Amino acid sequence: MIEAELSCSVQRWCPGATGVTSAAKLSGGASQETWRFDITHPDGPIGAILRRSPKGYGAAPTRAAGLAAEAQLMQLAYEAGVPSPRVMHVLTPDEELGTGFIMQRVEGETIARKILRDDEFAAVRPILARQVGGVLAGLHRLPQDKLPKLRSRSATQEIAEFDRDYRSLNWPKPVFELALRWLRDHDPGPSAETTLVHGDFRNGNLIIGADGVRAVLDWELAHLGDPMEDLGWICVNSWRFGEIDKPVGGFGSREELFAGYEAAGRRVDAARVKFWEVMGTLRWGIMCGGMMQRFREGPDHSMERAMIGRRASETEIDLLRLLAPRGG
Repeated sequence: MIEAELSCSVQRWCPGATGVTSAAKLSGGASQETWRFDITHPDGPIGAILRRSPKGYGAAPTRAAGLAAEAQLMQLAYEAGVPSPRVMHVLTPDEELGTGFIMQRVEGETIARKILRDDEFAAVRPILARQVGGVLAGLHRLPQDKLPKLRSRSATQEIAEFDRDYRSLNWPKPVFELALRWLRDHDPGPSAETTLVHGDFRNGNLIIGADGVRAVLDWELAHLGDPMEDLGWICVNSWRFGEIDKPVGGFGSREELFAGYEAAGRRVDAARVKFWEVMGTLRWGIMCGGMMQRFREGPDHSMERAMIGRRASETEIDLLRLLAPRGG
């Protein structure tokens, strides 16, 4: 069914295209899906990815930028030289495919455990932390006057929101209470600079090849804010996938990350980065708690929700390590 709709679509905007083959759903639930497929073309097949909300599921969650904004951000990044897939087409209502966009497929690996352990990536792992620092610097330089409309959140607003989210779980956790108090006591105030913030820049949302970072994915949580938030998020222990002694994605040090960022002409505020690392750790813990709540109370008692939910306890250990005098 979807191949027929995609075939009609690509013939309208891709000169020479005669249809599509090998359409396969990669991920997604009822509200958002990702498909891979090949565009049939006289010059050879063109690998493509469809990101969409099917018809009837157009609304984005409160924190999400929305698929139209994602497409605009990714294309802006691509044109500025930030590693990002090229957006080939934004869906229109008459195509009957829902809302979303089609991007050119970038080959490489996204599974973090493979990136951190497979021999194929052994040579590139030592340079990744510095490289992602440079990528983030480029991302934070994207001109604001070309950005789509995005939400803007200060650290103070985020603390208040996470406090509400935590209390709505009705699942008391003294370590989360401690983290909320620490965040309020160490709130750095408004950032001297407001930039585009990716919002989910981490190992698992990067396409990695033998040459390093090939593309940044999942821009749905993009917003305006403190650029140090992105540097803190990639250091959250949950995104190290067992390599806890390498804070940056499980493949490098904070010093390497900061060096790459500053070599690209931007300045790091290490204290603000730590604040956002603590905030990010609490954020993930609350998200895990939300998964457990939905597992317990909702109609979907999936094992995946329960497995993610139980990871809230891991974030408690991570927070205690971070908040200790020599934490991290």
